[in-house]
Amino acid sequence: MLVRDVMSTGIVTVPRDATLHEAVGELLANDVGSVIVLADDQPTGIVTETDALEAAHESGAPLDGIDLGRFCEGAILTTEPDRTVQAVARRMADDGVKKFPVVDGLDIVGIVTLTDIVYHLSDIRSEAQRLADRHYDWSG
Repeated sequence: MLVRDVMSTGIVTVPRDATLHEAVGELLANDVGSVIVLADDQPTGIVTETDALEAAHESGAPLDGIDLGRFCEGAILTTEPDRTVQAVARRMADDGVKKFPVVDGLDIVGIVTLTDIVYHLSDIRSEAQRLADRHYDWSG
């Protein structure tokens, strides 16, 4: 099964110059667990619910006083729509992340989350079993 089969296409974004207050507003308004931070229409960071809580707790500052720059340090991990779900799940486990923006070339086309993968787990297992059965038929 491919990422395109399980990803969500309704991504929520905020501009790089937004505040954490604005990002949290988008989380709440859209009932999502993360927003992608964009600069020049390119993903430069991601803010999750946990990130927002940690930033507010650590800084003690009001959310509108917290710049999103702290979420844009380093490279953002992304994946492509034609990757296998198994490969992305392995990367999630290896890198300790639960959300990957999905990019096709320079365009953001969706987001795949651990929740998306868990939701489709029975389909993934069924596909794996069909492939194993087909392999057995070829080798037998």
